[in-house]
Amino acid sequence: MDKFRMIFQFLQSNQESFMNGICGIMALASAQMYSAFDFNCPCLPRYNLAYGLGILLVPPLILFLLGFVLNNNISMLAEEWRRPRGQRGKDPAVLRYMFCSMAQRAMIAPVVWVSVTLLDGKCITCAFCTLVPVETLGNASHSSLSQGEMKRVLARIPCKEIYNGQELIANEVAVRYLRCISQALGWCFVLLMTMLAFLVRSLRPCFTQAAFLKSRYWSHYIDIERKLFDETCAEHARSFAKVCIQQFFEGMSTDLAAAHCYPPRKTPANAGEATEKLLGITDQGTMNTALKRWHRCKPPLHLHPPALPSGNGWAGERQPPTHPPAPRRETAAYYSRV
Repeated sequence: MDKFRMIFQFLQSNQESFMNGICGIMALASAQMYSAFDFNCPCLPRYNLAYGLGILLVPPLILFLLGFVLNNNISMLAEEWRRPRGQRGKDPAVLRYMFCSMAQRAMIAPVVWVSVTLLDGKCITCAFCTLVPVETLGNASHSSLSQGEMKRVLARIPCKEIYNGQELIANEVAVRYLRCISQALGWCFVLLMTMLAFLVRSLRPCFTQAAFLKSRYWSHYIDIERKLFDETCAEHARSFAKVCIQQFFEGMSTDLAAAHCYPPRKTPANAGEATEKLLGITDQGTMNTALKRWHRCKPPLHLHPPALPSGNGWAGERQPPTHPPAPRRETAAYYSRV
């Protein structure tokens, strides 16, 4: 159990590197999934386009959503976006930076899938086989077929075993033509994504360096604050449960001592340490109120808040005016002699 706890703490402390590794694994998995996928074109005029574009676009959308689901910061982003304003304002630039960071990681696997699919060429061949220019590549004098019959014949180009239009256009010619177009689109897509990644990673901080640093700092702060809050809540809950259980068994020992006439056991020494960690919150209602206040009106981000009776400036009362201390008697007697 301790080993799993150490692994979990290591993953929490290196969350960014861990998420980069997860995205890389998803990218390799997407390429492996496509290579293991059994592509079967329906070879029907009405279904080829839907099937080909569906294989090209639907799995990348699923991988993109999985990239967000596997990112632990998506819940933090939604919580920060939906929380009440309270005494702490919400900076839209920080939320945009967090969303863009998650989107960049989530885009890796879909980009790999689309690139591999276009370079392979099967989806484009299946989707657009009915648009092959027969007048240029085939037998233009073959006019015995109607428009509908010609589309039915061209729709069978991906299915070599049932293709029966060799006199209209050779199967190898049509497949090579569509595959060349698909590979050209694939390399253009790879070049476009590479250039876009270069612009996002390299040129964006150069234009708005101050805003970039501010957004990056406060996004890290929100993440660390959430982790520390979870740790503090876990520590408080452990101490609260420990004190409650100890008080229960102390009461049971007192009752048993009264019934059997033997002295009760002494209170363990660590009970006081657990009570100190409760920070004055010793009942269920106060804890629920504190959690509700943390959600509704988080304290402002400054290290020296005014000392308010409600604590941490959550209630919104103004600080009473402070008066200078009264002069000491020796100081007053000195000035009276002067």
